[in-house]
Amino acid sequence: MEKAFSLTHSLRLIFSKTKDKGVAYTKLARWYNEVTDSEFKSFNTIAATIYTHYPNILNFFDNRSTNASAESFNAKLKAFRASLRGVRDISFFLFRVAKIYA
Repeated sequence: MEKAFSLTHSLRLIFSKTKDKGVAYTKLARWYNEVTDSEFKSFNTIAATIYTHYPNILNFFDNRSTNASAESFNAKLKAFRASLRGVRDISFFLFRVAKIYA
């Protein structure tokens, strides 16, 4: 349990304390090695995701921004579309979206 908490906490610290992209790359690689050495199956998914998408993940350290605003806008669009119970006229839908959210 202590080792699992340590792995989780060290991953959090990488994203909260690290400012440089190169340093973050090194720390993520060390964290990945610790996860593979620990053999916790519950960490395999996140470790595989980091291994597969590390260039995109490291882009966070360029200006410390996330895609949260895009995800929020997508959620608003889904809710708007659901309130209309579907979209038949796409051009009118896009017109309404532009008027409401632009």
